[in-house]
Amino acid sequence: MAETKQLPRAAWQEYFARFTRERLRNDGPASATVEVMSPTLGDQFEVSAVRLLGLAYDPKSNALEVEFEDLEHLIFYPKEIWVLEGEPGFLATLEVVRQDGLKEIIYIRKSGSLVPTDHREGNRNTERA
Repeated sequence: MAETKQLPRAAWQEYFARFTRERLRNDGPASATVEVMSPTLGDQFEVSAVRLLGLAYDPKSNALEVEFEDLEHLIFYPKEIWVLEGEPGFLATLEVVRQDGLKEIIYIRKSGSLVPTDHREGNRNTERA
C-alpha cells in the first residue's frame, strides 16, 4: 500500500538524482502536472500534462528543479518535501512546502491522463501538524 512520507533534507539531492536516472531515463517518458495551493488565490495549475525529463535538488541555490521538455520549473527554499511512491521506486506525487507556506503538488504519471485521481477532494484545507 502506498504511503506518504517526508523526505529528510539530507536525502533530497540523491533521491531525485536516483529517481531521474532510474525511472525517467530508463523507463521512458513520464508527464507531470504542477498545482500551486494558495490560501489567497486558491489552487492554480502552473503546468499540466507536460513531459517530465528530470527532478533535481541543488543545495547551493536551495532549489528543487523540475525539468520539463520545453521549460524548467524552480521551487526555491523548500521547507519540507513529502513523497508518495505509487509503485516501488516510482514517485507518483510530490508535495513541496515552501518557506512562505505555499504548497506545490507535482503529480507524475508514466503515461495517460494526468488529472489527479484523488485530487484531494474534501481535504483541501487539511494542514500537516
